[in-house]
Amino acid sequence: MNYYTLLDEIKQYVTNFFHTHTNDKLVYHNQVHTENVVTAAIEIANHYRLNDLDYFIVVTAAWFHDIGYFTDPGRHEERGAEEAAMFLKRKGVEESTIQTVANCIRATRMPQTPETTLEKIVADADLYHLGTSKFNELNKVIRKEFIALHHIDISKEEWRNKTIRLLETHQYHTDYCRLLLNDTKAKHLEKLKAKAAEKNPAIKNSVPIAVPVPAPVAKPKVKPLFPEDAIEKAKRKNRPERGIETMFRITSGNHQRLSDMADSKAHIMISVNSIIISVLLSVLLKNLEQFPQYTFPAMTLLTVSLVTIVFAILATRPKIPSGTFTETDINEKKVNLLFFGNFFKMSMDDYTTGMLQMMEDRDFLYRSLIKDVYSQGVVLGSKYQRLRISYNVFMYGLIVSVIAFAIAAIVTT
Repeated sequence: MNYYTLLDEIKQYVTNFFHTHTNDKLVYHNQVHTENVVTAAIEIANHYRLNDLDYFIVVTAAWFHDIGYFTDPGRHEERGAEEAAMFLKRKGVEESTIQTVANCIRATRMPQTPETTLEKIVADADLYHLGTSKFNELNKVIRKEFIALHHIDISKEEWRNKTIRLLETHQYHTDYCRLLLNDTKAKHLEKLKAKAAEKNPAIKNSVPIAVPVPAPVAKPKVKPLFPEDAIEKAKRKNRPERGIETMFRITSGNHQRLSDMADSKAHIMISVNSIIISVLLSVLLKNLEQFPQYTFPAMTLLTVSLVTIVFAILATRPKIPSGTFTETDINEKKVNLLFFGNFFKMSMDDYTTGMLQMMEDRDFLYRSLIKDVYSQGVVLGSKYQRLRISYNVFMYGLIVSVIAFAIAAIVTT
């Protein structure tokens, strides 16, 4: 099943749903919010490098998670899960996948209690805005929608207190969102508490300004690969800012996904043309003595299939560098230690020394990340150029071959 094509259909379906279902009260839980959640879900999914199926599940759940607001706001998660299930069943998606999508949608129900990694990603994507600069603006819109839906004129002070309780009790479930969003979310909470104390001096001393530190995340014990003192030394040096790290991570993930798609397309070309060549060699070529008029069309189709396979193979054939680097390469920052082709023949000690030197040097680290992304882009460009040639040869060659067969058949009659 082509999950990416199906995701395009899901996007179109949900978009059309929002266009055909209107509710003036839903000023927050609308198409814009859904698209923002999808964007956040894709960002988190790319960070964890999900496989195609898991990526499909997360993004699908993000598209459907709030669609139920138009039919039953009180049970919108359940209605969204049902709507997603009906759509996916029509598309022939496996029942286990449908159930996983439904569970991810239900995981957004407040208070959130996601269990699996996929559920945690969708839950964090839904409340991603709590740790962004758009929080204050969106919080006002949510209050406006709450008043319209429930016909309750909740005051700004009461809404502020509810928001404070939400921020105090909410915790992001993925490490990625904790690292990326917790600091900003804590600043929002601090400002709200300060505002509450300013409006009501009586509770100034009862509402602490300090933000409670979340409990540390338990991490599995792993035997260190490098000496402890070297790691601590590396940690003391400047590292890329979080936003830049995210940019490199997402870009690299997108490149890998495009590379996988190119390999899949090349595999299709190789498989289809291998079948054509097998049929030509086993059936048609043996009978050319009886039907000589088909010699040119048959040879044309055989040549087209062969050239198509050659370019498809060239698109996927790996190119491996020497696998070694020198001390001079490290000192001059010429080698990219993030790519296995540059070190797979080196010893562990030499590679460790090079990596520690790169980790201690901010400029070296940036250059390595840039080289890694650039190298991926160059390889992708070469892949897609050869793949395009393969598809063009197959498409135009097939047209010429069919025309030639048709002409040969007409001439003989």
